Amino acid sequence: MERDSKRFRRAACYVRVSTDGQVENYSIEEQTERLKAYCTAKGWDIYNIYTDGGYSGGNLERPALNQMLGDVHNGIIDIVLVYKLDRLSRSQKNTLYLIEDEFLKNDVEFVSVSESFETATPYGRAMIGLLSVFAQLEKEQITERFLMGRVARNKAGRYHGGSTAPTGYNYIDGELVIDEYKAMQVREVYDRFLSGYSINSIQRYMHEKYGSWTSHTLILNILKNSVYIGKVKFFKEECDGLHQPIISIDIFNKTQTLMKSRDRELLKTGAAKTPFRAKFLLSSLVFCNKCNARYSGNHGYYKCYSRSKSDKKYILDPNCKNKNWAISELDEIIVTQIKKIRFDYSYIDDILKVEQNESSCDVKTIKNRVKEIDLQISKLIELYQIKNLPIEEITSRVDDLIREKEVLTTRIESFPADIKQLKINFISQLNSFNDIFGNGILEEKRMFISSIVKSIEINDEEIIINWRI
Repeated sequence: MERDSKRFRRAACYVRVSTDGQVENYSIEEQTERLKAYCTAKGWDIYNIYTDGGYSGGNLERPALNQMLGDVHNGIIDIVLVYKLDRLSRSQKNTLYLIEDEFLKNDVEFVSVSESFETATPYGRAMIGLLSVFAQLEKEQITERFLMGRVARNKAGRYHGGSTAPTGYNYIDGELVIDEYKAMQVREVYDRFLSGYSINSIQRYMHEKYGSWTSHTLILNILKNSVYIGKVKFFKEECDGLHQPIISIDIFNKTQTLMKSRDRELLKTGAAKTPFRAKFLLSSLVFCNKCNARYSGNHGYYKCYSRSKSDKKYILDPNCKNKNWAISELDEIIVTQIKKIRFDYSYIDDILKVEQNESSCDVKTIKNRVKEIDLQISKLIELYQIKNLPIEEITSRVDDLIREKEVLTTRIESFPADIKQLKINFISQLNSFNDIFGNGILEEKRMFISSIVKSIEINDEEIIINWRI
């Protein structure tokens, strides 16, 4: 259908409001009245009023907007009106896309009432390009103010995780205050973890003793959260908090080292479901280099699961013939290697060269996850402008993503890590060998070895130790 360029007959009025819009008093009712009055003055018929209440202008996922675009494609309307350009979009790219690729290509003109221009004139089209830049700038400034406020609060030592305080604290007048009863429980979680109990067994114990404590994820979060040593963190920056710590730095550092052990990694992913009750020094550390199955202690020997066939679900190659090792013999070999490192630090340099090459293989996967987190954070911050989603909820979600990003970023930054510091840390870990192997129980010895050894691979007579360094 050919349209009269001098007189538009069917007008589509688009109105949108979000949190920042309410502050500016651009209510739905006010926008609607202004657009109706404008159409009356021009003598245009209003085909429909398309309303997106509580939708951000940062993206195009809006029901009323999509309905209007459908009518544009069907040739039902002749002109689109908005009260102000940023009601259509706060993104320069999206604004120009809508006007040029959706409206004008379908012979639909566009008018912004408050800025007094329309696409029917070259001047109007030029002004739309300029104003869309400022609309996007305003959105970015809102995001920047949001982040700057959080950074400033972090530097001041104030907790920024929302009104829900970490277990062990109460959130009172914007500050973290220790809840002595819950703080005692947090200390008990750390004590049991360092005593060799698994995440799942700690969760069951705490639930039976105190009630609540229904998730093993809660245990993990508590064990990893530096808030318990008096810190606050936002993005990569960790600062001294104003609140009192619950856990000592020494206990926290020992916990983080132990969390890196293979046993604990398995527990974090739910691969192990029982407490640490292993009967042998190297349980869960020994693997078959031929078929990749785990070795288990069985009748005086460490045996490949595939060969021993004691449990069908662990058999990876029923024809595997890898060597069985006497438990006492393999234990002694590993302990001897640890002693060797303690008295020959040059051996650590050789280990570092191998371990650093192998450790970088996961960098690409980690970086991809960081990109996903950045995208999710961007979308959540955009929701900061939406009136029907509480800022506390957005804050909580953003904080969870930021914490995950901080952990991943730390891992990325460790590739390659400072070799000198790695060596110092490893040597420091070795210093407790004499005390543990002289006076410790089996669980303490197992935990010590797990803290410095990632895995042990068996290839017949060959023994490969993958050190945790």
